[in-house]
Amino acid sequence: MTDLARSLETRKQDTLRHLTDTVDAWVSTASADGTPYLMPLSFLWEDGAILLSTALNNPTSLNLQANPEVHLAIGGTRDVVLVVGTCEVLKPEDLTVETGDAFAEKSGFDPRALKSPYLYFRVTPTRIQAWREVNELQERTLMQDGNWLI
Repeated sequence: MTDLARSLETRKQDTLRHLTDTVDAWVSTASADGTPYLMPLSFLWEDGAILLSTALNNPTSLNLQANPEVHLAIGGTRDVVLVVGTCEVLKPEDLTVETGDAFAEKSGFDPRALKSPYLYFRVTPTRIQAWREVNELQERTLMQDGNWLI
């Protein structure tokens, strides 16, 4: 365990770095009957939102099309960022070329070029929490109701 908890400002900057630099997140969704589903997906942080993409008919896609609430975990267990948000479903043609290119560059694949249909999901965070150790748990919420607390 580290000796000192990071300041809230430092924690926010570290969180933004994770959102910008980390390639993959664990994405948690639920089906209409409440069955949970967990899937790793690449993402792009752009303009305060997280952009995901996955095949049209896989469970994550079907769940998000039916229920826009999503939870994401980014980073390791000793430096985690948890995001709760709601998503908007986008077709590839709904993206700007620049956004599609940025997603492809960061993730290492371009869903627009695949033969099987893919959708994109723009997640607007409503809550973001971040911590490394128990000494940061008390003030782990950095964003609430879509507003940064710092």
